[in-house]
Amino acid sequence: MIQQKIESLRSKIEHLNKQYYVYHISEVSDSEFDSLLKELEKLEAENPQFFDSNSPTQRVGSDLIGGFESVEHRYPMQSLGNTYSIGEVSEWMERTTKESNLSNSYCCELKFDGAAISLTYEKGRFTRAVTRGDGVRGDDVSAAIRTIRSIPMTLCGDNIPAVMEVRGEVYMPFGVFEQLNERRYDIGEEPFANPRNATSGSLKLQSPTEIAARELECVLYSIQCDTLSTKTHHETLQLMHSWGFVTSTYTTLCHSIEEVERYVAKWDKARHKLPFATDGIVIKVDSLAVQRTLGSTAKAPRWAVAYKFKAEEAITTLLSVEFSVGRTGAVTPVANLEPVQLSGTTVKRASMHNAEQIALLDIRVGDKVAIEKGGEIIPKITRVVTEQRGLFSTPIEFPERCPACYSPLVKREGEAKHYCVNSSGCPPQIVGRIAHFVSRKAMYIDSIGEQTIELLFANKLVRSIADLYDLRAEQIEGLERMGELSASNIIAGIEKSKSVPYARVLFALGIRYVGETTAKKLAAAIPSFDELGGASFERLVAVEEVGEKIARSILEYFSDEANILTIERLRSVGLQFEGEAKEVLSDILSGKRVVISGTFERHSRDELKELIEAHGGLNQSSVGKNTDLLLAGAGLGPAKLEKAQKLGTIIISETDFELMINS
Repeated sequence: MIQQKIESLRSKIEHLNKQYYVYHISEVSDSEFDSLLKELEKLEAENPQFFDSNSPTQRVGSDLIGGFESVEHRYPMQSLGNTYSIGEVSEWMERTTKESNLSNSYCCELKFDGAAISLTYEKGRFTRAVTRGDGVRGDDVSAAIRTIRSIPMTLCGDNIPAVMEVRGEVYMPFGVFEQLNERRYDIGEEPFANPRNATSGSLKLQSPTEIAARELECVLYSIQCDTLSTKTHHETLQLMHSWGFVTSTYTTLCHSIEEVERYVAKWDKARHKLPFATDGIVIKVDSLAVQRTLGSTAKAPRWAVAYKFKAEEAITTLLSVEFSVGRTGAVTPVANLEPVQLSGTTVKRASMHNAEQIALLDIRVGDKVAIEKGGEIIPKITRVVTEQRGLFSTPIEFPERCPACYSPLVKREGEAKHYCVNSSGCPPQIVGRIAHFVSRKAMYIDSIGEQTIELLFANKLVRSIADLYDLRAEQIEGLERMGELSASNIIAGIEKSKSVPYARVLFALGIRYVGETTAKKLAAAIPSFDELGGASFERLVAVEEVGEKIARSILEYFSDEANILTIERLRSVGLQFEGEAKEVLSDILSGKRVVISGTFERHSRDELKELIEAHGGLNQSSVGKNTDLLLAGAGLGPAKLEKAQKLGTIIISETDFELMINS
């Protein structure tokens, strides 16, 4: 009886997942879905004899994956031949016609820019996920793939092969990518260059919980097996969709080079509006029989080709290189460029990442360099135009000492960055930590900007975050660009910050790797700073989103006597070092995911976020498939509005929101 109940719940939840991720239909509310999942979790915990690795409850399993097993692909994962012009595509199509002696149809698909994956299903059940690797062998990343909710663990439908490998691409949407990089900035880590790199890195994380937080997506586009009932690739995609796989909605069947050319031209222009990165078009002969006739070379199939979009590139001159020191001590080389237009913006600077990147590209001051926007977001130098290099150019030397305080730089094991370890005496680190401390998501002392911090530091009025609370108005009034009103505003802002809640104080301290979200999780799990300071490694890693790296960083922070003295000074002036239970006003928004965008008449965005949480809702930063409400204010971006309308997200005004929570 219990086993039947468990199987029934698993089946129902898998059905709801399929309806949601494949057909974009929400048959139940999020709270109802969560209730079903919790019921299943409880029954499975009470009856471990019925454990199933493919259960919906195992989407985020053990928090440690371990090493990655190397696995041989049953069918090799070949790469595609690339073309860069419609002329080359036309020549390829002519060859396929001549060699098959048939007038073929062609399936055109967007080429998602992520990480290739092969999923094995046996008797309709997911058994393994393997990366491309070298095409013959790849890494088993099954634990990571289980966290992607759009990938079905159990298939349903007719004509499912007994054993098959399903090929596709795991990718990270732009909205998630931007949030991830924002979090990395928060904790002092280098941002990812593009969504593809972020996706590949995510699949190799050790913590499934952390992988799940990356909100990866997956689109599937082919099947490899010994028996398949369909006759064309297009039919295969439709069959895959019926079994529960997410397939691309941007696929078109073309019958001539003119139709292919129109498809390419359309997406070469429209790709910039897509919510994910794409670097080209994949064109496949539609007939599976013709595919078998054409066969493959040692490297690539003859029946498919990739048309690569031309990257938007600009050539400019590298004028100089600065070595910037961040609040964590990381030293980042920044290229100062002769201003140039690229993708509608003027680019003057680009990150050069680290010493290894400089050496790899052999970049020299005065070189002509090509720049692109990685993933259409971050400017990067991709190559040097060496044929235009001057005779007297010299390699860039990465400094051995900190450019700000002249302390020796160190390179930590496993990291590409160089660091200045003089955290207490290096001016950019001190200024950076104070700037982080007063920032909007931390203490929110908006009367103090970075220039003001530099002015206070230069005049020896602040040397640490605790010094802010010793400032007096008369000390500030006499400074350059300061007057009585400015001084009064600064002192008032500092005083107001004493009421900032514990979670934000914890984030403001700038503990390495502890971003805004992690600080909230820590504050909820360990609601006292004294308790946090005495927490063991085991207790820390038990907190959601706290892995080994974060736990070690917290322990290291509390082992530093200077940090303890700073905390005591902050405590003595009245900062909040204990959490308070959040006031729960209602459950009217229970389980609802809400995005706030624009400006509002009666509330600040932070006030709205607190109201959403107080009424049981969840705040999101970008509109996605699972967003329930878009709270729209003045100045709402047209792209966000269009996406919400396309996804069927309910859009409400500030007045609508007030009526909702007061009903």
